[in-house]
Amino acid sequence: MKIFYGWKMAFAACGLQIIQSMMLHQAFGAYVAVLTTEMGWSKTSLSVGSAMLSMEAALLGPLLGWFLDRFGAKGVIKIGVLMFGLGFMGLSQIDTLTGFYLTIGVIAVGASMAGYFPLNVAVIQWFEKKRARALSVVGLGFAVGGAFVPIIAGSIELFGWRATAFGSGVVAILVGYPLANMFRRRPEDFGEVVDGIDSKSQSADKTKTASSAPEPDFTASQALRTKAFWLLAAGHAIALIVVMTVNTHAINHMRLSLGYSISQASVYIMIMTGFQVLGVLLGGYLGDKFEKRLVAAICMLLHASALFVLTFATGVIELLYFAVAHGFAWGLRGPFMQAIRADYFGRRAIGMILGVSAMVGAIGQTIGPLVAGVLGDATGDYELGFTVLSGIALIGAVVFWMAKRPLPPNSPPPPKPGNQSSSQTTGSSLAPTV
Repeated sequence: MKIFYGWKMAFAACGLQIIQSMMLHQAFGAYVAVLTTEMGWSKTSLSVGSAMLSMEAALLGPLLGWFLDRFGAKGVIKIGVLMFGLGFMGLSQIDTLTGFYLTIGVIAVGASMAGYFPLNVAVIQWFEKKRARALSVVGLGFAVGGAFVPIIAGSIELFGWRATAFGSGVVAILVGYPLANMFRRRPEDFGEVVDGIDSKSQSADKTKTASSAPEPDFTASQALRTKAFWLLAAGHAIALIVVMTVNTHAINHMRLSLGYSISQASVYIMIMTGFQVLGVLLGGYLGDKFEKRLVAAICMLLHASALFVLTFATGVIELLYFAVAHGFAWGLRGPFMQAIRADYFGRRAIGMILGVSAMVGAIGQTIGPLVAGVLGDATGDYELGFTVLSGIALIGAVVFWMAKRPLPPNSPPPPKPGNQSSSQTTGSSLAPTV
């Protein structure tokens, strides 16, 4: 039986996400912990490095989105893999904070060009009915990569952070470049159709799909004029506040507050990513059945409670709750963030839509680590910073709950309450969606 090429791309994207997750995103905290000790750099200084991983998304997002919509993702991803690997090789040679910032900048641009945003845009073009499941495969890579963080942490302690960074760069290029070559633009350009459904199957399913609404067809400017776009962007940015704060400071918090070594603390990151995998696997099913915004709102409640419990953890029980709740919420919510935008706005301008969304998301990615780092330096620990950020996460639950599906472009306004046709409004519920 022939395998639909879209699934091959989804698993290639999964592989690239594993590389970035294990070497950078979920392992960055290990580098922060060792550089704080070895170089004597402050939490705030290293938080700036974490912020740089996010700021490039704000600068490159719209440009990348425009390019991806018109030319496809393959070339962008290949260049990104090379920059990502070379950046890590450069990181292994730095001796100054300036050098650290320069190499992190190269890594950040590479991670953006070969990471979450272009990979999701590429896969979205090949799926509609199975979109959440396909994007969950991509998200699975990010979760699985976290399971390898103890290997990176152990390598740092055994061989040193310089050798680990250089080896990471070599492996990223040798493994990542062949995966990048697997991407194609749109299924129609290669004689295939979305979801791999042939014309005979489509004809057979006409009676089942006759009542289904066609996929929305928003331009980027039309999407930006909807309330849903900005609510989704704000909710995602708030979620990233928690995610980036944990990735940057959780290991160092456990080292300072509980006296854990980097390797001991990374075990809880591994447990967290195990439950992230579980969340991704469950989310692939739920995302195609239930309203994504409501599931995302519940996940934000878990994010908030997990960060609060981590803040005041005194032992194993609290740390396990943090790992389970945060990991599960992240895995369940993560793939929804791009799938829900494609559901609301369609594939026509999805690159630009996600690019502008990335600009807003970068605010959350930047604010979280910086607030935690600045308040950590001011107070001597992470309690105040983590508590403030967990409170902000609660607001994210409300924002997602409010992000209802917009009316299609140029559609008439919904009938007023009490009108006989009010049953045709676009209101949402917990009932499964088609």
